[in-house]
Amino acid sequence: MQNSVKKWQTAGFIFTSVLGVILHFLFEWSGQNPIIASFSAVNESIWEHMKILFFPMALFALLESRYVQKAHKDFWCAKLTGIILGIVLIPALYYTVLGMFGKSPDFINIAIFFVVAAIVYTVETALLGAENTDCRAPRLARLLIPALAVLFMVFTFYTPQIPLFRDPISGTYGYQHAAK
Repeated sequence: MQNSVKKWQTAGFIFTSVLGVILHFLFEWSGQNPIIASFSAVNESIWEHMKILFFPMALFALLESRYVQKAHKDFWCAKLTGIILGIVLIPALYYTVLGMFGKSPDFINIAIFFVVAAIVYTVETALLGAENTDCRAPRLARLLIPALAVLFMVFTFYTPQIPLFRDPISGTYGYQHAAK
């Protein structure tokens, strides 16, 4: 069974990586469609990079749950842990690089995305394979993932004016500025 989980998690890494790259460009390719904006990157802010990791991971978790969840009672807690880890690691690594070197070149930002995806799926694999995990609130985990999706969507259109949401290239925030 653990071999099956590893295969699913490897597929998840590939799925998240490929879809994340597509979501990075999809808003522009769509002619700045507001529906597409709700789940794809509208600018180069750290928040938008967190968003293009979150949505592929959440979508893959939904797909994977149909095949893996029954064998792993802690499935949704493992997935929520992975998602939260990913959306924390992206800004942590970005701001660490920025603080160390004063800038974060595009190739580093791209590498951060893939490294974080790899770390997240590795952690999830370990959690799903562990015998001693104890998910105390699986229903809460299943509810928090859609709540995060809503949060990502809302902040796309009603963007807080703080550095996490600021596009480092244009200096703008969110959909309203990206669609102009």
